[in-house]
Amino acid sequence: MRRTLQCVAVLLLVTGGSAFAQEKDVAGSKDHPLVTRMPGYFISSYDVKEFDAMDSAYATGPDARWEGRTTRIGYTVQPGGRQISMTQIARNYEAAARKIGGRILYAEGNITCARIEKDGAKTYLQAGAYNDGAIYELIIVETKAMAQEVVADAAALRRGLADDGKVVLYGLYFDTAKAVVKPESDPTLVQIVRLLQENPQLKVFVVGHTDGTGTLEVNLKLSADRAAAVVAALVGRGIDAGRLKASGVGPYSPVATNRTDDGKSKNRRVELVEQF
Repeated sequence: MRRTLQCVAVLLLVTGGSAFAQEKDVAGSKDHPLVTRMPGYFISSYDVKEFDAMDSAYATGPDARWEGRTTRIGYTVQPGGRQISMTQIARNYEAAARKIGGRILYAEGNITCARIEKDGAKTYLQAGAYNDGAIYELIIVETKAMAQEVVADAAALRRGLADDGKVVLYGLYFDTAKAVVKPESDPTLVQIVRLLQENPQLKVFVVGHTDGTGTLEVNLKLSADRAAAVVAALVGRGIDAGRLKASGVGPYSPVATNRTDDGKSKNRRVELVEQF
């Protein structure tokens, strides 16, 4: 019986539109492109946050903390419609997740929890059915680094140096395992140049940091190469090379645990440290 339900699920739930009761969906809502709804249900609640965090009650270890673009969709059975059991809803989403290559983290009773990885991106899915199947909720978290929408300006950088002797440079971007400063780093570079122009006596170390993935030798070289690339970018914008010194410390100075993806992303950084 379970195998039959899974086959049905693949047809109904894997990516695709839905024509059921769209007129009763809450305004502005839609099915997530990863999976769609059970037949005979409409969207009764809908919320999307570009970046949010949650601790899963059904996953453990590195999969317990979910951060990223978070979509919550509540579904309710159509008035007078056919109500599906809680277990059947959960098993349908389990089958759909497996069909698209997901790893099932939890699948018991009315809950299915899965992780889907594709093209380097990681997405978490949780389906929970309640009230004998009259309602169910999908939570889908597409993990990614939180976009730095506000770049610290020169004054903020100067305050950071004055208060702490160092400042983390948000908005400097490199490809994985590469040391070429990407074009989207330009707004941050502009502010660093302004900081140095407005404070002509200021000299700084540009210090590269990595996470703990890979060998120590590779990480030390990568962090030094990234720091040197930032120095080169600043010199290319008119800053005297004598005011800048590049250094790389690899994984030696983490600001978070390297046991989680979130911690690793925080550890991969470039800092300015004031020279005396």
